[in-house]
Amino acid sequence: MVLISAPDRTHIPNEIARTFPISFVFGRTGLPAQRNAALDRVEKSFDALTFFDDDFIPADDYLAGVLTAFEQHDDWVVVTGNVLRDGASNAGLSWEEAIRTLDEAGSTVDARATDRFSAYGCNMSIRAATIGALRFDERLVLYGWQEDVDFTSQLRAKGRVVALHSIRGVHLGVKSGRVSGVRFGYSQIANPIYLMRKGTVPPSFALKLMGKNILANLARSVWPEPYVDRLGRLRGNLLAFSHVARGRVQPEYVLEI
Repeated sequence: MVLISAPDRTHIPNEIARTFPISFVFGRTGLPAQRNAALDRVEKSFDALTFFDDDFIPADDYLAGVLTAFEQHDDWVVVTGNVLRDGASNAGLSWEEAIRTLDEAGSTVDARATDRFSAYGCNMSIRAATIGALRFDERLVLYGWQEDVDFTSQLRAKGRVVALHSIRGVHLGVKSGRVSGVRFGYSQIANPIYLMRKGTVPPSFALKLMGKNILANLARSVWPEPYVDRLGRLRGNLLAFSHVARGRVQPEYVLEI
């Protein structure tokens, strides 16, 4: 079953609705809320669930690889794939670039598996029986920065979270539709601190992530990339720190910015 979770039908291109046998679920805006709407619809109906961002292109054998992995390894609860190219770290990739990357990669026999703290949300598969009442944290509103880490790291108590080299894809990193620089910068600080206090990420993880982001925003704010609002992110970073200094750790504050 292929299920698209979106705020409403206006987010679904007409050609997709006409061409593929797809089911839809509509609900609140925000990545965690949309993931939860999908979970509530299908979680008890399947052995494994795979989440793809709408700008992730999997290889043709991706899902077959996921099923094989879960069938052969009873102790694996989360599997995330090998992202051959990630447009999230640059200006983004076109559909044509992604298809060319997959074609050039060809087939692989690389079956290496690496244990991870968490999965990468653009492509992650979960053994459905291990989910239970666990849901994505909807306090991580809108873009849901680190919602994938929060969710899948909790599943490590039930088995292994694994990155598998043989299942592959390309993340376009589309920039349209993302939150503003100020909002994202606020989430870069508020969300890790919130998750650290919640207990789903260790302080070392949260501090390293925050330090990396604020240093990048500081360093690039003078000559920013054309596709990143570094000054906006820096302003959001500083606003979040000012709130934390006053004892306010509230990821959903980005809705007021």
